[in-house]
Amino acid sequence: MEIKYFNRHTQKVEAEKVYGNAQVKWLYQTPTGQFLTNFLVKAPISKIYGAYQNWGVSKEKIAPFVKEFDIDLNDFEPAPGRSKEDPYGSFNEFFIRTFVPGKRAFALQPQIMPAFSEARYFAYESMTNEQTVPVKGKFLSSKALLDRPRWSEVFKDGPLLLARLCPVDYHRFHYPDNGKVLDHYRVRGKLHSVNPIALKEYADIFATNERQVTIIETENFGKLAYVEVGALCVGKIVQSGNLDEFKRGDEKGYFLFGGSTVIVLGEKGRWTPEPDMLEFTAKGIETYLQLGEPVARAR
Repeated sequence: MEIKYFNRHTQKVEAEKVYGNAQVKWLYQTPTGQFLTNFLVKAPISKIYGAYQNWGVSKEKIAPFVKEFDIDLNDFEPAPGRSKEDPYGSFNEFFIRTFVPGKRAFALQPQIMPAFSEARYFAYESMTNEQTVPVKGKFLSSKALLDRPRWSEVFKDGPLLLARLCPVDYHRFHYPDNGKVLDHYRVRGKLHSVNPIALKEYADIFATNERQVTIIETENFGKLAYVEVGALCVGKIVQSGNLDEFKRGDEKGYFLFGGSTVIVLGEKGRWTPEPDMLEFTAKGIETYLQLGEPVARAR
């Protein structure tokens, strides 16, 4: 299965180079792999593997990874306390790297929502059960994702943005506007891969994976449900930002090792995703966006 996405910067549909592609296919598309997956998706096992990425020995994986995926380390800061000559002491330090100041800029126009993650996006004007990209709509509903009736009704049939972060991507996520936090809670669950190969085999991954939910009130887009979804071998979801008040572009948190997903739901009729994203989502193709560029706009 080849994964294709539209790159807004090259204006081309490109094929994704997947980290661990052969392993994911084996885990999700062979009987033996599927048997093993039943053990791996249980949080303690997956998180222990994720914790291994903090060990010094994991540092040996950085150079081959950087070479294979053509990552320019000049775009990123060394980990705290480390030098440019020896920037990372473990794979996780590299994995949660931060951009050098000024490398990414957030859209400042009040009516434009900036991309909260550097990722591949699916976008929907109204998330209903009839949607089938990338999974059955009922598994991307506010009821299934938020698991709390108080908030499910607020976001019922509203717009939705699904940002898939590959292991090669920047793994920090940000607030898209000024505002305040209304609620924050954890929904316990499994830790399946969020790779499209896995989604093809298990349509309910986003509704059954472990996730953290933050309900925020924003200045320009109303209430948003901000959902970070855990994934296979993700060591931890870290809320490094302020869970009280925040400004547009502030860091909210980051994922430790593993591919991960951020989902943002809105109130019906308050905002709509950018036209190119809607166009390619209808074709079953994600749109690759850099952090901070336009992802949606207020109505």
